[in-house]
Amino acid sequence: MNQNVVGVAVVGTGFGQKVHIPGFNAHPKTEVVAVYHRDINQAQIIANANNIPHAYNKITDIIKLPEVQAVSISTPPFLHYEMAKTVLEAGKHLFLEKPTALNAAEAKVLYNLAIANKVTAVVDFEFRFVPGWQLFAELLASGYVGNKRLIKIDWFGSSRADTSRPWNWYSSQEKGGGVLGSLGSHAFDYIYWLFGSVRRLSAYLSTAIPNRIDLSTGALKPVETDDNCLLSLELADGTPCQLNISAVVHAPRTHWVEVYGDRGTLVLGSENQKDYIHGFRVWGSQVGQPLAEIEIPQQLMFTQNFTDGRISAFIRVIDQWLQGIDQKQSIVPSLREGVYSQLLMDLSHQSHKTSSWVDVPSLDAYLEN
Repeated sequence: MNQNVVGVAVVGTGFGQKVHIPGFNAHPKTEVVAVYHRDINQAQIIANANNIPHAYNKITDIIKLPEVQAVSISTPPFLHYEMAKTVLEAGKHLFLEKPTALNAAEAKVLYNLAIANKVTAVVDFEFRFVPGWQLFAELLASGYVGNKRLIKIDWFGSSRADTSRPWNWYSSQEKGGGVLGSLGSHAFDYIYWLFGSVRRLSAYLSTAIPNRIDLSTGALKPVETDDNCLLSLELADGTPCQLNISAVVHAPRTHWVEVYGDRGTLVLGSENQKDYIHGFRVWGSQVGQPLAEIEIPQQLMFTQNFTDGRISAFIRVIDQWLQGIDQKQSIVPSLREGVYSQLLMDLSHQSHKTSSWVDVPSLDAYLEN
């Protein structure tokens, strides 16, 4: 293998097959050298189909391969902690899908392990690398809206709207299922990126489809996780932020972020339900002026577009990760950002259970305790 190319093992072959394998293969400085699936026969089929030299059903075997310098993990959340822990303890670099773990305590352990073993770990918070989002961030940083007065975020999808969709890990609380984990983890990260830390929050979580078919028995089985989330946040600077998330609605406006300030308004939105990366546009207006679309500069656009837009953003996250590996330092978004997203999810569950506002500690304070 080329010494300038990082050998990567892909662990998890759902999202891994759709995004991780094609993304790493498309990047000039990474090569997929091993793949994991719990069924060794399936692992071999995937390896053969993608010209991957090694196939395993044990992560302990994968990390023994000298050509594996890094591991990407895109398994369901309940497997993240033990797998990531094994990777980090072996001194391998880590590319981890969100949510980071099952709780903030687990995420914090992984964060400290990455530091102790001097490896670079990244969490796949890909909205930070999408052209429309990057323009939105630049405009906010330039003071386009002035002093923020209100932030409103709607993220609506229909991936779980079909009542015939069977019960699986997504319906299990102990396995990290639910829309707060799948989408809220992203939202908490980009809120932190765009607007700063959160002072306190209030959450209401609900389940619109309370039962799903258990394919092993043919009977209905109770769904333990949320498919709707309504959250109110007070940011550290005092700005109120309303966050509404659903995986069970058919909405024409799928993902919309609105920021209102004393000088102007900024809106970021997409109506593309099938590809949550492509399709974002930005609109803005100063006080007294009509809302108008703001063109995304060419220098922010993807240099290569894929039919599945997630691959385009994924490759940019790889770029960031490789920069950290080359420079032997932590990068953003790292496990540090993963801890904060997970902390906000934990506190949302706490708020829902107690029907109360919950204070959010600073990230530094949480990591030091």
